Amino acid sequence: MHITPSGMALGADVSGIGLTRVAADPAAVAAIRQALLDHLVLRFRGQDLGDADLMAFAGAFGELDKAPINPYGNKPYLPDFPMIGVISNVVVGGRPQGSLGSGESRWHTDMSYKADPPMGCVLYALEVPAEGGNTGFANMYRAYAELPDELKRAVEGRSAKHDSSMNSAGQTRHGFKDAYDDPAEIPGAVHPLVRRHPETGRPALFLGRRRNSYVIGMDKAESDALLDALWAFATQPRFTWTQVWQARDVLMWDNRATLHRRDAIDPAKPRMMHRAQIRDAAPVAAA
Repeated sequence: MHITPSGMALGADVSGIGLTRVAADPAAVAAIRQALLDHLVLRFRGQDLGDADLMAFAGAFGELDKAPINPYGNKPYLPDFPMIGVISNVVVGGRPQGSLGSGESRWHTDMSYKADPPMGCVLYALEVPAEGGNTGFANMYRAYAELPDELKRAVEGRSAKHDSSMNSAGQTRHGFKDAYDDPAEIPGAVHPLVRRHPETGRPALFLGRRRNSYVIGMDKAESDALLDALWAFATQPRFTWTQVWQARDVLMWDNRATLHRRDAIDPAKPRMMHRAQIRDAAPVAAA
């Protein structure tokens, strides 16, 4: 197994290993886990995984969790593999075959609106268009470390509410309202703005998702101003790396110290991916 850093703020290629063998190899699991902690996003190219293989690989790093609710009211996972979610823009007979469609997916942390967001995710590309749908990642360790002193003081000891009503593609989830007049009514979990990574012990910004988010104890104008400043700073190109997808790519990321986003896709060009996510405990504030 060989690990080649991207040379950017995060990300590395892992080569020389087939992921179908990893779950039965404790040394390989340990090496990949350490690489994930070091680089936050890992890319494995040219893999050939069935759904059982994908579950076994992801499950080697912790207990798996079900996919999030989608906007359509139908089950967002495979009937035979309920721990595998489908991310796709394919529509058959007017029925979407997966979540997120073709639109741009905004900067976010997966399922931060839950009390216990996943520790990481594994995404396998079955079919991708020749262009579009690139996935960007941002390093929240570095964003926090390089925050201006004024912003560091502003986030110290603060927590924010993470909106669960809308997904990262801007679609309102089934059973939720489009808008909330009172921030206190917004559904979702409250998390510290700076969390301590449970394995590395390092502090990282934990912004989650921007829409309807608000900082506890601030009025809306103060909260919006602080969050706008944090998002603008944390998503600067110097903190990012972008994945340009190829079919049979597997991407694994540490959800505890990253943000990610996706470029829009031509709706006429099919994109099909299967995704597994790994459970974690509730975030803990950095001391």
